[in-house]
Amino acid sequence: MKTNDYVKYVTQQFVSYVDTPSEKRKEMRQERKANKLPFAYKWFGLLPYAIGQMFNSKKKR
Repeated sequence: MKTNDYVKYVTQQFVSYVDTPSEKRKEMRQERKANKLPFAYKWFGLLPYAIGQMFNSKKKR
């Protein structure tokens, strides 16, 4: 990507961000936060989740 194209892309993204109402930006930010995966699952896969479930099931007995 040439520098000119990059500047054009960044400018378009910035203008679309500024044109979006602040309420909608806040709403979109909340949706992104709600859809995030937990840190351990994101970085280490299913293994920490499985171990956590194993310990939680032992505590309930």
